[in-house]
Amino acid sequence: MYTQTYRIKGMHCASCSSVIEKTLKKVAGVQDVQANFGTETAKVSFDATKTNPQELSKKIEPLGYSFIMPMHAGHGGQTAEQMGMSAEEHAAHTGLGQSKQEKLAEVADMKMKIMMVMPLATFSILLMAWETLTAVGVAPKMPETLFEFFHHLLPIFATATFFIAGKPYLMGFYRFLRYGKANMDSLIGIGTSAAFLYSFIVTAFEGPLSPFLNVENVYYDVTIVVIAFITLGKYLEAKAKIKTGDAIEKLLNLQAKTALVIRGGKETEISVDQVLRGDRIVVKPGARIPVDGTVLEGSSFIDESMVTGESMPVEKKAGDAVVAGTINTTGAFIFEAKKIGSETLLAHIVKMVQEAQGSRAPIQKLADQISAVFVPIVIVLAFLSLGAWLVIGTAYFGFAQALSYALVSFVGILVIACPCALGLATPTAIIVGVGKGAKEGILIKDAATLEKLHKVDMVVVDKTGTITKGKPEVTSVSDESIMQVFASLESKSEHPVAHAIVEYVKKKNVALLPVSHFEIIQGKGLKGTIEGVEYFAGSFKLMADIGLSFEGGPQLVLATKEKVLGTVMVADAIKPEAIEAVKNLHKLGIKVIMLTGDHKNTALAIAKEVGIDDVLAEVLPDEKLNKIKELQKQGRIVAMAGDGINDAPALAQADVGIAMATGTDVAIETAGITLLGGDISKLVKAIRLSKLTMRGIKQNLFWAFIYNIVGIPLAGGAFFPFFGWLLNPIFAGMAMALSSVSVVANSLRIKAKRI
Repeated sequence: MYTQTYRIKGMHCASCSSVIEKTLKKVAGVQDVQANFGTETAKVSFDATKTNPQELSKKIEPLGYSFIMPMHAGHGGQTAEQMGMSAEEHAAHTGLGQSKQEKLAEVADMKMKIMMVMPLATFSILLMAWETLTAVGVAPKMPETLFEFFHHLLPIFATATFFIAGKPYLMGFYRFLRYGKANMDSLIGIGTSAAFLYSFIVTAFEGPLSPFLNVENVYYDVTIVVIAFITLGKYLEAKAKIKTGDAIEKLLNLQAKTALVIRGGKETEISVDQVLRGDRIVVKPGARIPVDGTVLEGSSFIDESMVTGESMPVEKKAGDAVVAGTINTTGAFIFEAKKIGSETLLAHIVKMVQEAQGSRAPIQKLADQISAVFVPIVIVLAFLSLGAWLVIGTAYFGFAQALSYALVSFVGILVIACPCALGLATPTAIIVGVGKGAKEGILIKDAATLEKLHKVDMVVVDKTGTITKGKPEVTSVSDESIMQVFASLESKSEHPVAHAIVEYVKKKNVALLPVSHFEIIQGKGLKGTIEGVEYFAGSFKLMADIGLSFEGGPQLVLATKEKVLGTVMVADAIKPEAIEAVKNLHKLGIKVIMLTGDHKNTALAIAKEVGIDDVLAEVLPDEKLNKIKELQKQGRIVAMAGDGINDAPALAQADVGIAMATGTDVAIETAGITLLGGDISKLVKAIRLSKLTMRGIKQNLFWAFIYNIVGIPLAGGAFFPFFGWLLNPIFAGMAMALSSVSVVANSLRIKAKRI
């Protein structure tokens, strides 16, 4: 089974999603389809032996949609020409500006239509206003000559509007008649067609129809103004939707375009697409790093804010990893390319953000279910209203007046009932939320994870690499003067603790001393002679062996045969942000538990320092998994944060798995959220972001539902017998356009909120 996400051309509303899903699911070999109006994509799972993307696209083309086929990715190091593409095609293949260019072209086309139709709509509104003011005795009656002029001019304006700006809706009506598939375009098409055709027939046969109808009641103005407002609404919506997806564009713009590679002993500037794995790449001050790799020579400070969200540059020297898209600030260095093209962390981030923005949250299910049946129900309601007005209205007002009310009601229901606001409610908020998360160094795998996160009431954390840094560091020294000798001895050892002590001294720019007669004392420490003095470094057991009295503890001791000189504490240091993160989780009402395979005493000491509520130490991976299950059986919504392979089962079992990007690939692939830079404080931000996004979705859904619940009965005339209210289709079109724009605008508010 093959799964691929395709961009869809022609999607205009929420009901488009259900039409595409229903049509494609009927195709042999298709297992599942998830169409998303917010991102205008469809995620399709199909058997490649039974069907293919081209065939699937053909199935929806008669309905006004089509697949925008992705280019096939080349293998690392291939040039655009080697992959059989032109330079323009390759630019599109990399995704740089491709979708936005298409969006901008669509917006430009809408703008041209608006420039044509808005003056016509303004003219129609002014004409209506004059007629209304005349009817109430405020304005003088229009001169007969002028009235006749406008009477013949309005049909010309309406015809131009209907067949140029209204073409998408006319095609929607046509597809409904031919294929029986209805969407938002169909609703607008049926409504405006009814208004236009009725008016056209009355105008064409004014004489013969005048004994039976009020031939002065025509609805050209309805056709003009409704189409104008809806086109304006779609224009504003399209502009706003470009802003919702700008996180992807910003990420793509982080990619370096060229790389300075050493080939044949010379520095050569080449396109980043031509970089090969193993290439030696020169990075000069101010340059952007083109691919992922490892520093070979030189050192510098790198601005990694795009990966970690932290503004302070990080020092890089030989052996350290560098990431594509980050910026070299000061020094120059040479690094070896390790990951290129789609393998880089930046490419992985872009892919994760794209997939998450295209995914659907469980809360969207209700909106999808309603949208799927909404359009057919609205069409039925519109015809029922039309019939009711003709039958009941004729008895009260006469046929001519009843027909006028019936048409206003029919068109009003079709126009105001567009489910666009409902369809935009969830995906626009998800797009903005996921994009904001990426900017903060929080990678969210899918919308379902983002939704679940706001319900979490317990966070389970691993110790090493999550709460602690995951490598030994010098945490305390009894006397700084001993460190030169201590480090000189430890420099001869390969033990991680020895590396920590040597690193501590190097940072202070202290020179190491020559060591002779060096010897490792298995399991206890080491000894060696420096400037004629024999020194011993190790545990309290080593001190006892050489006859020195020292109370046992976790410290490392430096001594001569005669006396103890001092102690050094080396431990897996707590991450500076961990204590504050736990405090903030407690403020959110979330309990924190530590699960670790480490020694109980060590775990308890760290838990106490950080403020963790409970500890389970010396546990195996399956025991971590069982503990998560146990908490879930108690009714807890559990988030698990970890970074190792041993955490993967627990991460998969948890309601929300959270991986540190500094951890293993297995943990990252298993988790629903990845925290870049391994910063545990980002977990608090992720939870706040989830709460903020869910609040936005609920606000959007509330207003979308209220809008339709009130709008449809109002347009249908349900309030007419009591208050004399009947919604003019012009105001229905205005309200429908504003509802969609307001939902997108509300989602965009998430971008401005601090988390």
